[in-house]
Amino acid sequence: MIELQHVTKTYAKNNTKAVDDLSLEIKGGELFGFIGPNGAGKTTTIKMMTGVLTPDEGTITMAGYRMDSERVKAQRMIGFVPDGNDLYDRLTGMEYLNFMADIYQVDQAKRKAHIEKYLDIFSLGDAINNQVRSYSKGMKQKLVVIGALIHNPPVWILDEPLGGLDPRAAHLLKEEMMRHCREGNTVFFSTHVLEVAEKLCTRIGVIAHGGLKAVGTLEELRSGEVGASLEELFLELTEDDGGEEK
Repeated sequence: MIELQHVTKTYAKNNTKAVDDLSLEIKGGELFGFIGPNGAGKTTTIKMMTGVLTPDEGTITMAGYRMDSERVKAQRMIGFVPDGNDLYDRLTGMEYLNFMADIYQVDQAKRKAHIEKYLDIFSLGDAINNQVRSYSKGMKQKLVVIGALIHNPPVWILDEPLGGLDPRAAHLLKEEMMRHCREGNTVFFSTHVLEVAEKLCTRIGVIAHGGLKAVGTLEELRSGEVGASLEELFLELTEDDGGEEK
């Protein structure tokens, strides 16, 4: 469903390899957690996966479509929730959702069903006809999630999606992520909350210094360290890494 082959990205400003020869395959049905310290290369990887950045080397494939040669088709396979929620503040919530549905060419019946379902899930119905600039951070995050998934894509790429959500909304989004994977789809999920990754993800990838340090189930990552928490494994694998987020 998602395949990265020898992906590399160097920023010319300081000649630093933000991502260095990264290869990764994620199959349908997987809820994949992507974790790493600030500056490890998480955001750069996600931007390349979604077509925002172009890799210097390597290839990225989404649901059978290569990002370099079939970018539009590949991007239509993705629902992307970025870290941050920059929105068109003078649109109403409903105008924003219809705008997103128009971009993805979602017909009226499907968009109506999707919007009604998620407005109910996230308790956003009372505010949906208000301008986005009146929304709280958590309300904006809910709106971004609804808009990103409005075309029911097989691949969800979620960069810190729980930020700003209240506990109920966060719980419901996690339930939706698991439901999506049970239907044979894929969720790629970046988070700093290690307890969430430990409980939620079927596999986890740990990135540091632009490269994958480990990938596997929690049991595989433990490698015989019975009872070790994900936090302990993370600290061991990413020792001495740090810096500004890339």
